[in-house]
Amino acid sequence: MESMHKEIQKLITYRVEQALETINEVEIQIENNFFSTAINRIYYGMFYLLLALSLKNNFKTSKHNQLIGWFNKEFIKTGKVEKKFGRIIHKAFEDRSDGDYGIYITFEKEEVLQRFEEMKEFISQIKKLI
Repeated sequence: MESMHKEIQKLITYRVEQALETINEVEIQIENNFFSTAINRIYYGMFYLLLALSLKNNFKTSKHNQLIGWFNKEFIKTGKVEKKFGRIIHKAFEDRSDGDYGIYITFEKEEVLQRFEEMKEFISQIKKLI
């Protein structure tokens, strides 16, 4: 049982590090005007952190909608986390889906910079719960 706990802790640490690294990736994407890629990475940075949070709370899923739904139910609806963070992850998921699967979807630099600031705030807040 102890080794299982250590493995989960290592995976949580890995996911948190992944989320933090993604901040640097997004900066590079924005600097090079790769806005759709930046939108994708903004979402995934938050997704990695939610995976870490779910592991810490013994919730396992690989499905994006299930993870976001769990987060909303356990943290937003209970008031443990401000409602705006539920909106941030939901919007990021929508933008990522549009950017990845939509046709002729483009993002403006100002919009991407706004999402990037939201991502950094989201990661900062959610990291406190881990």
